[in-house]
Amino acid sequence: MYKKAKRRSSNQEWFFEDYLEDTFIEIGPIYVEKDELIEFALRYDPQPMHVNPEAAKTGPYKGLIASGWHTCALVMGELVKNYFSPCSSLGSPGIDKLQWLKPVRPGDKLTVRATILETKLSRSKPDRGLVFTMVEALNQQKEKVVSFKVLNFMLRRKFYLEKTLN
Repeated sequence: MYKKAKRRSSNQEWFFEDYLEDTFIEIGPIYVEKDELIEFALRYDPQPMHVNPEAAKTGPYKGLIASGWHTCALVMGELVKNYFSPCSSLGSPGIDKLQWLKPVRPGDKLTVRATILETKLSRSKPDRGLVFTMVEALNQQKEKVVSFKVLNFMLRRKFYLEKTLN
């Protein structure tokens, strides 16, 4: 069973050692705004269901929905502010199993849940560890709207301290 972890603040320093297996944090809320939804879609995913409220009413979703990429961008923004540490995050080689599970609509309120599935030290680079996380966003009805699994590289505390003291 997963245990809820304490929420972090965006200016707090945390390191590989602070990402504990079998814990999760919930962050947010993210408010989905109609104008932002349309603006994003016009630029990156200009399908009628994302940009034209009238056309979207007669489409398969019976109304305007966010691009899945917009939903991912909103989730990523929340992760950067409240899950990845500005002093230890070393990036990611990618994500797995991205699923858009339910449409996201204007007015939705999303919560992001990040569950730490596994952590391990890097065998080739001793200054870092690997953090495997399941990321999910839930709407105001607690329905999952998107999920994906991500691997992140995180700096270890002692290497950060050595670097800053030298």
